[in-house]
Amino acid sequence: MSACPATETQAGGAETRTRAEPVNNRVHIFDTTLRDGEQSPGCSMTVSEKLRMASKLVELGVDTLEAGFPIASDGDFEAVDTISREFPDVSVAALARACTLDVERAARALEKAKRPRLHTFIATSDIHLKHKLRKTRQQVLEEAAAAVALARRYVDDVEFSAEDATRTDLDYLEQVSKATVAAGARTVNLPDTVGYSTPDEHAELIGRMARALGDTAIVSVHCHDDLGLAVANSLAAVQAGARQVECTINGIGERAGNCSLEELVMTIRVRQDRLPFEVGIRTEHLYPASRLLSELISFGPQPNKAIVGRNAFAHEAGIHQDGVLKERTTYEIMDPRTVGVPESSLVLGKHSGRHALRDRCEHLGFQLTREQLEEVYRRFITLADRKKGLLDEEIAGLVRQVSGAVAVR
Repeated sequence: MSACPATETQAGGAETRTRAEPVNNRVHIFDTTLRDGEQSPGCSMTVSEKLRMASKLVELGVDTLEAGFPIASDGDFEAVDTISREFPDVSVAALARACTLDVERAARALEKAKRPRLHTFIATSDIHLKHKLRKTRQQVLEEAAAAVALARRYVDDVEFSAEDATRTDLDYLEQVSKATVAAGARTVNLPDTVGYSTPDEHAELIGRMARALGDTAIVSVHCHDDLGLAVANSLAAVQAGARQVECTINGIGERAGNCSLEELVMTIRVRQDRLPFEVGIRTEHLYPASRLLSELISFGPQPNKAIVGRNAFAHEAGIHQDGVLKERTTYEIMDPRTVGVPESSLVLGKHSGRHALRDRCEHLGFQLTREQLEEVYRRFITLADRKKGLLDEEIAGLVRQVSGAVAVR
């Protein structure tokens, strides 16, 4: 076997067939925040930072934690090794290209793991074969199978990924998938590496591969968000038979990022009527996990990010605020506490109404007559027209100007 210092090179094959757990409604969450997520600009983490994040991911309840790419750096090797020893009860994965050097390096990093998974990959689309690998389909087929067979010498749990699967000829993709399962892979991952797929065609692809593999392997997906469809494609794949989804906290990852773990999980939880699947995630840890990741890397999610964004449970429009104050479910399909957000927030700005202003004044300890409220509201709107929201201190100041009242605590 060749050493493959820069590109995937492997040969040979194996005939051992591995049987995966039966396909059911349990969807496994494979978190790659510490590997694919960390590869995005501004997201590099030290080993100690990875350990902090890994601890939160274990608390969150991810099924598999991909801790790094051991051949990439000594830091990644150390991260996989340390996380494997620190968290023996979670499946820890290490990534390796389909070549001897990578597989053996990953295996060494996983030596102390109680539940090791070796995750090997090679590109299968013609565009990658021609321009990146400069290999034939037959060469890649043989190298994929050989890498899986080599990995099986070290660990029982081997995952194979066909990079750029969604732009791969389907007959060839099925051939590679079956060959790697025959070589010992328990999971076959079919990544939408460049975020090219749409939900309907992704469902067709995954459905075909799930039928082709049957119960011999778990079909997995890894969707990128280049067209903003990563979560939609992942959900379509689950409905078509995939039983593992690879995702990241806050959706971080290469380019536009990966499937957002929190969005995928909460869509399944909220829409059980349409998505009758089970996940093992403890959702009350989603927001804390998002906050920790934001602390460790150079940026957080955009304010309007679903589930964990600053505005995800914030209301400014007066009609919305009035509805939420009367009955939360008028404008919230999730209780914020289920994802670890303490409570909804009413943002007081120029779109806010009297009901929300009165509620905030009462929260601040002020009891106003109707006339006083009207005058405070008039001044509030005048000031809010010039600002992007008012602080509690400013609202209290308006109340004192109108009534001279002191807050009752």
